Amino acid sequence: MLDNTVKLTEEQVSYYRENGFVQIDSILSKEEVEELRGYLEETMGVQNGNSTQTAASGDMYYKVLNQRVNTWRDHGGMARFVLSRRFADAAKQLTGAEGIRLFHDHALLKMPQDSKPTPWHQDMPYWPMNERGALSIWIALDDVDENNGCLMLVPKSQKIKNLKSIDLVNPEDIFSDEGAKEIDRNTAAVVRMKAGSCSFHDGLTFHYAHANQTDKPRRALAIIFMPDGTTYSGANHICTDGLGLVKGDVLAGGLFPKLA
Repeated sequence: MLDNTVKLTEEQVSYYRENGFVQIDSILSKEEVEELRGYLEETMGVQNGNSTQTAASGDMYYKVLNQRVNTWRDHGGMARFVLSRRFADAAKQLTGAEGIRLFHDHALLKMPQDSKPTPWHQDMPYWPMNERGALSIWIALDDVDENNGCLMLVPKSQKIKNLKSIDLVNPEDIFSDEGAKEIDRNTAAVVRMKAGSCSFHDGLTFHYAHANQTDKPRRALAIIFMPDGTTYSGANHICTDGLGLVKGDVLAGGLFPKLA
C-alpha cells in the first residue's frame, strides 16, 4: 500500500541536508512501477482536463521535455501515487518540516530521437514561494543513465541564493552568474537509477538532465512538495494563476493538500 512510509537512514537525511539531494533506491516495487507506467500513459493522452500539457509535439520545448503538470487532477490512479503518504513522509523526514503539502506533480518524458538536454537550472526561481525549503522527488519509471536522460546534481549548490530562472530552450550559463562563482560543475553527481528508484533535490540545487539518445521515451514522475505554511510570492505560475491569491497568502487548501 502506498500509505506505508519508508524510514530513511540518518545517513540519507544528513546527506540530503548537507548536499541538497539524495538518491533512494527501490521506493517503488516492480509491480507499482508497472501500475504507474500504465496510469502515466493514460494521463498523457487526456484532452481538455484539469492537467496541463506544457508543449506540443514539434515545439522546441517538447524536445527538452514532454511535460504534463497536475496529472493527479485528471486521473485517480495518478492521484493514488502523487498524494501518497510514502513520498510526502520521506520529504518530511529529509526537511524536518512539521508538515508537507503538495505544490504540483509533473510527468516528465524525454522523447527519443530529436531530444535535447535539460540545461543547468534551479527550480525555485520558477515557483511562486516566499520561503525556501520546497523540494522535488524525481521517480524513475525507466532505468536511467547518461544515454537516456538521467539527472546530474551539484552537491552543496542549494546553499547558493535563489538565482533567476533559465530559459530551457535558449539557456544561459547559470554558472556564469556572479552568485554561482563558487560552484564547480565538475563536482556534479551523475544520478543513474533503476526504475522504481528516486532522488530528492532541494529547490535551489543546480541540476541538469542528459538528452535521450535511445529509441524509447524516458519516463519519470516528479512531485514538488513544500513545507506547510509556505506563502505565495505573487509571481505568475500555472498552478496559482486564477486562484485569487494575494501576495503573502498561505499556499493551502484542496489544490495544495497537506500530505504528511
